[in-house]
Amino acid sequence: MSSDAPVPLSKNSVALPRTAVPLGINDPVEQARTELKAALAAIEEKANVPRRVERAVDDGIERARAFNRRNPALTAVAVIAGAAAVGAAVWGFVRLYTR
Repeated sequence: MSSDAPVPLSKNSVALPRTAVPLGINDPVEQARTELKAALAAIEEKANVPRRVERAVDDGIERARAFNRRNPALTAVAVIAGAAAVGAAVWGFVRLYTR
């Protein structure tokens, strides 16, 4: 259940996500097992905060790289401005703390 890959049904059908229940299961026991497996996968997806954070960070990195490819000069200005803002915040905090 730790794989994020969709589950293939057969050679000619479309792959389902792990949290979906395929149609056409006639055995009630197999249907219940499939629904339980899908419910547990959905709970895992929702509750796995580190994985969700990792995906969000990866998406942010990809957006930053795409922005850098489109506008390298603006990226350099943004990095310098960010560094100056962090430096000013640290300086202000240290100055406030030492008084």
